[in-house]
Amino acid sequence: MSVTLDGDKSGMVPVRVRRILRGPRPEKVPALVGTACTLIGLIDIAAGVFPRFRASRMHAVAEVLPGTLGPLSAALSLSAGVLLLLLAHGLKRHKRRAWRAAVVLLPLGAAAQFVWRHSVLGALLSLVLLALLLRHRAEFAALPDPRSRWRALANFVLMGGGSIALGLVIVSAHPRRVLGSPSLTDRLEHVLYGLFGVEGPVGYSNGVDWTVGYSLGALGMLTALTTIYLAFRPEHPAARLTDDDELRLRALLAQHGGRDSLGHFALRSDKGVVFSPSGKAAVCYRVVSGVMLASGDPIGDVEAWPGAIERFMDEAKAHSWTPAVMGCSETGGQVWTRETGLDALELGDEAVVDVPDFSLSGRAMRNVRQMVKRIERNGYTTQVRRVRDLDDAELTRVRRAAADWRGTDTERGFSMALGRIGAPGDGDAVIATAHKREPDGDPADSPYGDLKAIIHFVPWGTDGMSLELMRRDRSADPGMNELLIVAALQASPALGITRVSLNFAMFRSALARGEKIGAGPVLRVWRGLLVFLSRWFQIESLYKFNAKFRPRWEPRFVVYRTSRDLPRIGFAAMQAEGFVNLPRPRPFTRRRPAPAPRPCAHIVPVSAEREIRAA
Repeated sequence: MSVTLDGDKSGMVPVRVRRILRGPRPEKVPALVGTACTLIGLIDIAAGVFPRFRASRMHAVAEVLPGTLGPLSAALSLSAGVLLLLLAHGLKRHKRRAWRAAVVLLPLGAAAQFVWRHSVLGALLSLVLLALLLRHRAEFAALPDPRSRWRALANFVLMGGGSIALGLVIVSAHPRRVLGSPSLTDRLEHVLYGLFGVEGPVGYSNGVDWTVGYSLGALGMLTALTTIYLAFRPEHPAARLTDDDELRLRALLAQHGGRDSLGHFALRSDKGVVFSPSGKAAVCYRVVSGVMLASGDPIGDVEAWPGAIERFMDEAKAHSWTPAVMGCSETGGQVWTRETGLDALELGDEAVVDVPDFSLSGRAMRNVRQMVKRIERNGYTTQVRRVRDLDDAELTRVRRAAADWRGTDTERGFSMALGRIGAPGDGDAVIATAHKREPDGDPADSPYGDLKAIIHFVPWGTDGMSLELMRRDRSADPGMNELLIVAALQASPALGITRVSLNFAMFRSALARGEKIGAGPVLRVWRGLLVFLSRWFQIESLYKFNAKFRPRWEPRFVVYRTSRDLPRIGFAAMQAEGFVNLPRPRPFTRRRPAPAPRPCAHIVPVSAEREIRAA
């Protein structure tokens, strides 16, 4: 059966034939090119390594070429193959620089295969891919990712290890031309010498030693050149909030900050920001492993959200980043999906306590009530204050304790963490502290005085606050967090606070429904998996901790492009939150002191000058 396509002047043409004639759709070209680049890279490597793979009808041409041209061609084919493998991922991500490099390497690889006794088919495949790249060059316009020089050492380690492994294959690929019976140690020694251009202990007949030597030298040169390039290329640092960005964001939060409990976390200094054309809305983000990760809802006027979202998507497209949003509200998810065509998936629930409804009385609060009273009987007292009401010495002590009690080298948090205490402009934040004076010791002997635990809240509009940080001395009695949350809730009316956002509980509904009578087998298996993962990620324990305070649950969503992106988004989110750490190599990491918080001239706390001095 055939149909006439709109605009087709040639008559009746089968749809399948028309699709073949038109070629692949433009949006699929980079993925196709990247896969083809991987295959051709493997062919080039095989052509440079394995003698049987090289043999073809072109061997007669190779016999009349200069003696060193053949081994050089083998080394060139091997080098082009390795570089094409490295470029394949960049081509899939539309990267312009990867396109330029591939356009140079493909004809070189084709020439090397033709000269080094390879069939014409291998060269033709490289040229066909080159033609495809040139035809669809407009598809490869993505800008570079944020980068730093620490990647140079990572490249040296990975390329060095790969070169040694591939070198062992090269040394062992000529069993009939090897002189004697060299051991594995001899072969490894030959590879290590060869990477530095020095002849090793393994000998070959019929000129094979030239081919092996040039190939190993090419691998060593590739490792050195790529490492040097990465070490000395200009850095492209990740986007950071500028002073002007922070001023504009704080102005938006002053007007619309009460809408989303995660709004104040947009002021993290490691986030970038894009504003709507009108400047009335903004989306804050961070780029992690090629994922442009936003958190919470856009900041500002809801009517201006589409403009900010469009700018966000344009920025993601310009760099070929994967767009994603973590922890947006139901309203935010609806706007994101409507404006961008992305999908949304419920990620978990945020625990929100309405202060007027909170009480320690009743059977449901018995465990919390008993724990709080027991701790108070043990001599603990609490204080709940605005951060601006702390004096210089106490603020310094709180900061030091929060850093020392962290327990990990990495400050965790991204979507619901600010990463600082007492910065100028954050004077409206609330801090609850627990204290205990030891009867047999002077608290002045401790660097923290009588301080035993800290809980820090950031503003949520004018009548709310969001939990940002919980830290305690490991020697303190259990239950410090419960004690301070109760103290903060009880002190909230005097501070004008009517709602408090606690922690975010991932997959809360699955955990709650899976433990009820009548839950189906699929739900029970899913809950069992979450309980198992809780050994590392505290999924169940965090849900049960929040549930102690009888909150209302507000659903939060992840917004994503396709289901294939979800594993990548999940890994990027875990990196951003600090659960997965990829440490930077020491030789390329500069040790810098923690940057002091920037003063904000438009925010004038009660003791602004004192806060600036303390920062």
